[in-house]
Amino acid sequence: MENTTSANTGEKRHAEETSTEVRLPQKKYFRQRAHANVFSDHHLDYPVSPAYMDWSKNYPKHFAPKNGEAAAEGAVTKDSGKKVEFADLGCGYGGLLIALSTVYPDTLMLGMEIRVKVEEYVNQKILALRQNHPGSYDNVSILRMNAMKFLPNFFEKHQLSKMFFLFPDPHFKKRKHKARIITPTLISEYAYVLRPGGIIYTISDVKDLHLWMVKHLDAHPLFVRIPDEELVDDPAVEHVRNATEEGQKVERNKGDKYLACYRRITDED
Repeated sequence: MENTTSANTGEKRHAEETSTEVRLPQKKYFRQRAHANVFSDHHLDYPVSPAYMDWSKNYPKHFAPKNGEAAAEGAVTKDSGKKVEFADLGCGYGGLLIALSTVYPDTLMLGMEIRVKVEEYVNQKILALRQNHPGSYDNVSILRMNAMKFLPNFFEKHQLSKMFFLFPDPHFKKRKHKARIITPTLISEYAYVLRPGGIIYTISDVKDLHLWMVKHLDAHPLFVRIPDEELVDDPAVEHVRNATEEGQKVERNKGDKYLACYRRITDED
């Protein structure tokens, strides 16, 4: 009996030592208050223009390091020619990014999150998924940044094809409305980085915020709302509704989800 127990213990220990499976980070260790002051001077790194952005740290399989820095093990030494095309602004715990990564495996996508612990959680999760699933999740990454201030520092004109605004902070008080992620000024910035034909996805469980976003997007000359019937065949929409932590919470509570998507038209239309 003792020999059998000893053998089983040895086999178990050997299996644990030889396993290359990396445990995913646990969200409970990365909790942070839901809201951040977007007008504060956070300690953020950002390039003076997109040409100076070194994407190799985020996508080592697609970008070579700039400024002669040494490449990480397994990284490419020459750029693949790809650029980030999807941007999830205020990506939270990264549910949408992880879901879309395998739906659009050839598309580079980036989450932008201002909260330190939340960004750290998503980054660790992506790194663990890359190690556990070689060849997958190399197209997704996250940056800690304030998208309301520095978006044009990272993206060229007409670079993006999809932008996501999922369950953003409603900022209920009227004096706080200027901090909402959808405002006339910000919409013009989004129109700059979004290519003609590109899509903005918005969703909220707060009807007042939904109506606010619809009102301002309807009023902007470079966006037109996409009819709901056209969204049925869009593979991203189902994940927009259900992939995020917030969307799943609304689903559990049997709340409402208000979706509105807009297409970027050409300047001449």
